[in-house]
Amino acid sequence: MTGSSGTPHPVVLRDAQDLRLGRMDRREFLTRATALGVSATLAHGLGGLTRPAAAQSAPRPGGTMRMQMITKPVGDPRLFDWSEMANFTRGWLEYLVEYNADGTLRGMLLDRWEASDDATSYMLHVRAGVRWTNGDPFTATDVAHNIARWCEADLPGNSMANRMSGLLDPATMRARDGAIDVLDDLTLRITLDAPDITVMMGMADYPAAIVHPSYDGGDPSLAPLGTGPYLPEVNLPGDRQILVRNADHDWWGTEVYGGPYLDRIEYLDHGTDPRSALLAAEAGEIDATYQTTGRFIDAFDALGWSQSEVLTSATIAVRFNQTTPPYDNPLVRRAMTLAVDNAVILELGYGDHGLIGENHHVCPIHPEYAALPPIAPDPDRAAELLKEAGEADTRFELICLDDEWQAATGAAVEAQLRDAGIDAHEKILPGAEFWTNWKSYPFSATEWNMRPLGVQVLALAYKSGGVWNETGFANPRFDALLAQAMGLADADERREVMARLETILQEEAVLIQPFWRRLYRHSAPQVRGTEMHPTFEHHHYKWWIDA
Repeated sequence: MTGSSGTPHPVVLRDAQDLRLGRMDRREFLTRATALGVSATLAHGLGGLTRPAAAQSAPRPGGTMRMQMITKPVGDPRLFDWSEMANFTRGWLEYLVEYNADGTLRGMLLDRWEASDDATSYMLHVRAGVRWTNGDPFTATDVAHNIARWCEADLPGNSMANRMSGLLDPATMRARDGAIDVLDDLTLRITLDAPDITVMMGMADYPAAIVHPSYDGGDPSLAPLGTGPYLPEVNLPGDRQILVRNADHDWWGTEVYGGPYLDRIEYLDHGTDPRSALLAAEAGEIDATYQTTGRFIDAFDALGWSQSEVLTSATIAVRFNQTTPPYDNPLVRRAMTLAVDNAVILELGYGDHGLIGENHHVCPIHPEYAALPPIAPDPDRAAELLKEAGEADTRFELICLDDEWQAATGAAVEAQLRDAGIDAHEKILPGAEFWTNWKSYPFSATEWNMRPLGVQVLALAYKSGGVWNETGFANPRFDALLAQAMGLADADERREVMARLETILQEEAVLIQPFWRRLYRHSAPQVRGTEMHPTFEHHHYKWWIDA
């Protein structure tokens, strides 16, 4: 085994040389190195990088942070399908690893890990001294229990099974015998049936919260038992969710990373209309936004609030469900994609706050992104294809969430389709109704969060039979190429395969993916540590009030 405890993975050593010679991006290097087991500190050293300077003022303990956020019901974390769910439960349910804004992956409940040279085996080292809030020691057996839960592929909605596919026995839809091996109280090894460079990144994703072995499903806030520094005090989805500092628990992270500082964190639900959040800010009722979008960016700037911004691979997928006619007809899908100019959608739907998308859901900031020829809209050809498909008189309904930027994006797509002679109509649904059925609509627009690696996104969204595959896309050639790409630690080699994957998605007209989002958050002048995270994660222990 190689990694942070010994000689770094050979791919990392070569990448470090490429970085120093200017042949690799800083974020790309840090993401790849830390995913394979190199610590963030060593990764910076190998790459000759300077770490960000620490804050000038010392964090102050105490105080309450009030953040505007949609508050959703919570249940088994494996079934989480929105970041807001996890950001509430992060108060007490922690993660093995944490993805940071600079692209690094660092240990939380894991102290470190090492990947084998072929990325088929990972040695996981549990952090010593961690205890559950009931006093039980946190051990490798607890980690193994959670990984085994993630592998329960027959549990409807369990997207973690997609992330752990290399550990699965397809016959039992459970973890394969010998795939998870506890070596001692603080060490375990997982062995995959094929190389997979995404495993550790998957453990950082928001459905990967670690639960106590006694947890048997349901709302985890009703009997909160975790390793984190906060406890839920109020859980009223649609209104508010409140975390309070657990004074009876000595949090392990204080000695490692510092914090937590706040006594209380309040998530206040002001609905999907950004005007409500702005009014709350003006009235002094909130201290930070979950995200700020569209013209409200300038409005919050005018309040004198601090703005944080990050370019991400977060996006919106205007997708067709291929299991539902007429979207099972590729001529229909191609007609729709040809009718839409993504540059126009970025301007009208998101105020040009991002990059133009290319209808394949792999972003230029992903390490393995492959540049394809530009997409050229052709409304005339779109009309011809729709007529050829026998659907020229069909009425197409695009379902969108009642959220300003998403509804604006849908309206822009609708207008472009209608300009091409396609009878398209946008239908806007309130959040509770939209989120209940988001995977089943025939034609709809869905917000997708960033994943650090392009292959992660494709495995979650487009692999045949995937839990989050809302398009119904099933292509054996695509699946085989994706499996090949997921086993390539070298991003240059992976990029060659990715070009073919991206081409398939474009040629099959799986979706209209119009833009990549810049994400914004605003916070009151006294707020510290809440900078926008590229995957919307809330690291509560970093937050504080400079009163």
